[in-house]
Amino acid sequence: MQLAARDITVEGRLNGVSATFQPGTITAICGPNGAGKSTLLSALANLAALDAGQVLLGDTALTAIAPQMRAQRIGFLPQDGQIAWDVAVRSLVALGRMPFRDEAPDKVARALAALDLTAFADRPVSTLSGGEKARALLARVLAGEPEWLLADEPLAALDIGHQLTLLRHLRAEAARGTGVVLVLHDLALAMNHADHVMVLGEGRLAASGAPAHALSEAIIAKVWGVSAKWIGEAGGRALIME
Repeated sequence: MQLAARDITVEGRLNGVSATFQPGTITAICGPNGAGKSTLLSALANLAALDAGQVLLGDTALTAIAPQMRAQRIGFLPQDGQIAWDVAVRSLVALGRMPFRDEAPDKVARALAALDLTAFADRPVSTLSGGEKARALLARVLAGEPEWLLADEPLAALDIGHQLTLLRHLRAEAARGTGVVLVLHDLALAMNHADHVMVLGEGRLAASGAPAHALSEAIIAKVWGVSAKWIGEAGGRALIME
């Protein structure tokens, strides 16, 4: 079921942005600081008040879907996720099952394993490093097995190895039909791992399409104001500043 933004405006942040997101694909939202990326992602989860437009899941406006049902179908990971209590990692991840009102230990265990956290399951979250906490927060979202996984800079706190592990897991999620939407600052990761890229600039949609199109050298120069060149083959390209 598609997730779609229709002419959404959030004063000072987004201006008439429309986009359609397909299930079973990875979409990267890219753009300079302040372009509206996080606001758009929040709007897709019905967490940003819109001044105009609407967000649809299938043919139904998100505002018409009961909160519990929205929480079951859309998993959201904010950029600055907070952990209020010093619980065990397993308990934190199990909170992802709250919309379903079940414990589902098998699904919690699967989420822990996916983020390489099984060995940390009984440790207090206060003992984790920043990157480990980031993985635990994402595991909490994965435990809910949402139809749509929306994550704001989920790779930012991770080392290279865990970035690649997470990207492989997200690819597997997409292969099972999950719609994955990521805010990414790393344009090379977006180029090499996304199926579709949206580029925002000053709250407007600047480009949308296959990574090679949306992240062309001309668009990078126009939106980011830098001269850059792609090198390497498809799937392993690197961006060189000129």
